[in-house]
Amino acid sequence: MSFVSMPRQDLLLAIESLAQEKQIDREIVFESLEAAIAKIAKQKYGEEFNIVADIDHKNGAIRVRRLFDVIESPESVGMDELGEPLYNSNTMLTVAQAKKYAPDPKVGDQVEDQLPEPEFGRMAFQTARQIMTARVRDAEKGRQYEEFKDNIGDIVNGIVKRIEFGNVFVDINGKAEGYIKGTELIPGERLSAGDRVRALIMDVARSNSGPQIFLTRTHPMFMEKLFVQEVPEIYEGVIKIKSVARAPGSHAKIAVTTDDPSIDAVGMTVGIKGTRIQPVINECHGEKIDVILYSEDPAVFIVNSMQPAKVAKIIVDEDTHTAAVVVNEDQQSLAIGRRGQNVRLASQLTGWNIDVMNEQEEQERRSREFKEKTELFIKGLDVDEMIAHLLITEGFRTIEEVAFVELRELETIEGFNAEIATELQNRAKTYLEKIEQDYLDEGHKLGMKDDLLRFDFVKRPTIMKLGEAGIQSLEDLADLASDELIEILGEDNMSGRLASRIIMKAREVAFGITQDEE
Repeated sequence: MSFVSMPRQDLLLAIESLAQEKQIDREIVFESLEAAIAKIAKQKYGEEFNIVADIDHKNGAIRVRRLFDVIESPESVGMDELGEPLYNSNTMLTVAQAKKYAPDPKVGDQVEDQLPEPEFGRMAFQTARQIMTARVRDAEKGRQYEEFKDNIGDIVNGIVKRIEFGNVFVDINGKAEGYIKGTELIPGERLSAGDRVRALIMDVARSNSGPQIFLTRTHPMFMEKLFVQEVPEIYEGVIKIKSVARAPGSHAKIAVTTDDPSIDAVGMTVGIKGTRIQPVINECHGEKIDVILYSEDPAVFIVNSMQPAKVAKIIVDEDTHTAAVVVNEDQQSLAIGRRGQNVRLASQLTGWNIDVMNEQEEQERRSREFKEKTELFIKGLDVDEMIAHLLITEGFRTIEEVAFVELRELETIEGFNAEIATELQNRAKTYLEKIEQDYLDEGHKLGMKDDLLRFDFVKRPTIMKLGEAGIQSLEDLADLASDELIEILGEDNMSGRLASRIIMKAREVAFGITQDEE
């Protein structure tokens, strides 16, 4: 006998309305209601039965069924891990028993017994509502998580709901709650309940109470996104933001560029009389912003980044990624900035280590470096001061350069010939071989293996420090955790990110384990 309720168009309308209100798929509402009806049916007919409910998506009719798996015999099902029979008469039927519900059942089939729709009394209705509410809430949380997860790095507007211990909870357009840690607020700003606030979505995490949306107002990307909103040319991609450096609430630098030579990238970003940059300054609590013209030439970019200070001279060392910026004495304090802020931001903006000095300090530095190189060549090559000075004048800075440069480059130095050039190169190679052997001997005394001693991803003084701490092989290094490596080398010398990269590289070399670097 088949039990199917009459069509219920009002039920379909209610499902459609709830799906639109909660902004969730109507299929989720159908599934939630079907689960609620099945729960009520189990309360009436027995929790031990496998009961399911279906709602016709076209007319709203409800069908309730009890399902059975068709088996060969009770013995054919077998035993569980504890030796108890797996046969369950409430959910299983033999072929002979199943013929009551199907004309030609076979082992492995599933047959069904149609049941009357349960009556929705007060208790049943309350149960159904609880199940529906829980399922719809879970679906709503899932929708919110997916929505905001895809918006990481975007700016959202919200209203401050409450402030607890300096941390701000924000209602984001009535859809979800965001969270700004006290450390992610711009220093000096004071927010109160009811204030409107803009912030950048930094991260989104799942939780039982709904998505946790972590917001920030101090991240450099927050300022970048503000400029995208305020400057149409940046939004359209005509002007590109290359990098941003911030000391939140105090000072910031932003580097811009364009491929169109007719466009003044800096002028358009600032706007006439500052009309475009001022809203960003206001939003960032009065933060002073220097708009810098980006250049592919590192020297030019570094000079630009030192604004408002004027640079007299710059010496760039691409090998060490450092730059010595020389300024007049009256510009030195401006170039360095209060507590070193200007030069620090310039370093962050360009990605170069920048030293600021005046003319006298630069001369002293050059003299000191000249003396150190002279002593190095005299000692390492066993030459007199004149030859050492000649090598330095020709641009040689290390003994490695002398050892592995093309021989003809040494021969062309004034006063040198093929014989002198060959002798110098041989002496350089002999010196380097001795340094290498001394390094290996010192490592072997500490019990270190050659695979670690020759691990070129890390500088040799650092390798020796590892050996002194009892790290004897590349496998030992690969087995370390990041915090253990930081403890050995010191927080001043090692960041968490760099420690992770070193360990991953060691694992790659030692065990062949690779991982994509961020």
